[in-house]
Amino acid sequence: MTETNAKTYFDAHRDELVDWRHELHRNPELAFEEHWTADFLADKLQSFGYEVDRGLGGTGVVATWGSGNGPVVGLRADMDALPIDEQTNLAYASTKPGKMHACGHDGHMTMLLAAAKYFAEQARPEDGTVRFIFQPAEEGYAGADRMIRDGLFERFPCDAVYGLHNWPGLETGAFAARVGPQMAAYDIFEIKLTGQGAHAAMPHLGRDMLLAASHLATQLQSIVSRSIDPQDTAVVSVTQIHGGDAWNVLPPEVVLRGCTRHFTPQAQDLVEARMGEICRGVATAFGIEVALDYRRTYPPTVNSAEETETSLEAARALVGAEHVSDTLPASMASEDFAFMLKEKPGCYIWLGAGSTEGGKLLHSPSYDFNDDILTLGAAYWVEIARHGLGALKSAA
Repeated sequence: MTETNAKTYFDAHRDELVDWRHELHRNPELAFEEHWTADFLADKLQSFGYEVDRGLGGTGVVATWGSGNGPVVGLRADMDALPIDEQTNLAYASTKPGKMHACGHDGHMTMLLAAAKYFAEQARPEDGTVRFIFQPAEEGYAGADRMIRDGLFERFPCDAVYGLHNWPGLETGAFAARVGPQMAAYDIFEIKLTGQGAHAAMPHLGRDMLLAASHLATQLQSIVSRSIDPQDTAVVSVTQIHGGDAWNVLPPEVVLRGCTRHFTPQAQDLVEARMGEICRGVATAFGIEVALDYRRTYPPTVNSAEETETSLEAARALVGAEHVSDTLPASMASEDFAFMLKEKPGCYIWLGAGSTEGGKLLHSPSYDFNDDILTLGAAYWVEIARHGLGALKSAA
């Protein structure tokens, strides 16, 4: 393909990309509610000349560029915002109380939309196809899984899939990806403790559910420190304890909730098994009922070897090898692109967003996407499409 230089193209269109990003930032929508967002994306894609498919995963948007022959790569961006009250005081801050693009999905959509615009202006290849996949409900609601169950890869086959996330704390414009687990599995749990309540002045007449819950929360921390192989890793976090509504009453019920993280099926199985054993032990020790509801939600995000090397090659072509890492430690955070990587080979890469000073952390009310990486991210999508199609053709 003889194409316009992508980086030069996006630099010339930077103001337009920033405008798109800010408009998306002003109008955040939560999981499976991304109707305005889907309209925005579909309108832009149609104005570029694409036929647009809508509705996969409820509010997903898919467009295709290419000949329909030969290899196919899928490029994915997430769409949803978070239930956070923004505290940035930016001119383009969220106009919707309690909703905010605090993870950069506004930037992710903009970069992929820009790549789609770029390709729409290039000559179509004789063989090779690119899918632009805009996915809802990444933040805890497994929109990727929903799109797959709705027939994403049956209706829009892909030979490989690629994802990208901005990464505060990594040098601005640097890239990082690794073969194998890039991000952890994410499971959630709820533990309900029930028994005889009592007057707080006469605890011997009942069972103290709050005391039992405190012991339980402490004992759960022994799973990682004493049951997980030190060369493996896991996290068990109790994030909620609910019980009681009076100063002088021992409540008959207390609920604990939280999440676990791990990279391997062995660690996941062990964490769940040990949680069950600890719950049964506390139930016996305190003479109460303890019920564990453990739910496996997101699998680990596991990059395949060939596609990771393809991603790293694409990044090196843009910023040079000195700004691309294949050894940065994996994150215990989670990502539902993992569902797509269970179905197809692919790679999830981080694009450095620079300093975290001033609270510019993911999921922070002070976060704001770094507009300085918009053009680079868009150029990466073009490079990964070129490299990905080239790798698939060579393998064929």
